[in-house]
Amino acid sequence: MADDSKNTADSELDGIRNRINHIDERIQALINERARFAQQVGVAKGELASAVDYYRPEREAEILRTIKARNEGPLRDEEMLRLFREIMSACLAQQEPLKVGFLGPEGTFTQTAVFKHFGHSVRVLPFHTIDEVFQEVESGAADFGVVPIENSTEGSVNNTLDMFLTSPLKITGEIELQIEQHLMGRMKGLDNIKRICAHEQSLAQCRGWLREYLPHVELIGMSSNAAGARRARDEDGTAAIAPDVAADVYDLKILVNSIEDRADNSTRFLVVGRELLAASGCDKTTILVSTGDTGGSAGVLHKLLQPLSDHNVVMTFIESRPSRRKNWDYVFFIDIEGHANESPVADALAVLEKESSLFRVLGAYPKAVS
Repeated sequence: MADDSKNTADSELDGIRNRINHIDERIQALINERARFAQQVGVAKGELASAVDYYRPEREAEILRTIKARNEGPLRDEEMLRLFREIMSACLAQQEPLKVGFLGPEGTFTQTAVFKHFGHSVRVLPFHTIDEVFQEVESGAADFGVVPIENSTEGSVNNTLDMFLTSPLKITGEIELQIEQHLMGRMKGLDNIKRICAHEQSLAQCRGWLREYLPHVELIGMSSNAAGARRARDEDGTAAIAPDVAADVYDLKILVNSIEDRADNSTRFLVVGRELLAASGCDKTTILVSTGDTGGSAGVLHKLLQPLSDHNVVMTFIESRPSRRKNWDYVFFIDIEGHANESPVADALAVLEKESSLFRVLGAYPKAVS
């Protein structure tokens, strides 16, 4: 009886595996069929067309939102979105991959944001500064750039905001990334760790865990988590705190996952490109505006925000920065829900532009899909 039961179970298992094999064949065939249609899009654009000529972020965002809406499990939305991002990324890269610049070095959270938004079938270009990212996209050496704009605990990244005062680039997307700090190194266990190297912010975000589990280990601040990971690769007894991508780049083992003290710590990144996008159906608009009025911040803010209020436009972010035109003159960066070319946002912006001494639409782009 036992043998019969085992044979029956083995037969059922073989049947399930055969069904999985057939499904895999169908999935593979459909992916290749999708890739052939993507090739036809490239041909329609002309022989000299590169990926950036037919990449449409607004269409990609619309596709991903549809995928999320129809997902019935058991795969989580996040997993399903990641799979389809990679399929779209691979299809787009058949002729020539997109070139994406980011605030490096390799192994940083910004690189993780690049892969989350564009998939892994892109050519990543790490740069030393945010200024360099903007310059390389402006020159055409990179098709798009990814830069941090806001952290949930540390606030705005002023260097990124200031670049928009002079740069002609447009915002073409946003990425929201939960910051997960992983302890990594070449050693086999925690007992072999003598020192931990990481950016000061990462050390601070993991202070409670480090105090509890590694109270006697030396903590060394670095210029970046990637620099700490490089040192962990090259130095016995050194571990690092970094995103999981750093473990791949620097050939390290993740010793403990997610040691951050706050699970809700996240960073928002912007994607910058050279063109304004069409509406995707679920968008944000970012504007740069100033009244040139130095008579008091309360009056200035009221003047700026009144048209938005009158047209029931929702504001999600506001930050002021020195205008660099004269002393005590400020500009405001404002995020609002909706697309700049669609009502009621377009109506509100038309009024606001008339009231402003400086007015620019920095981008109208799809909300982050995650």
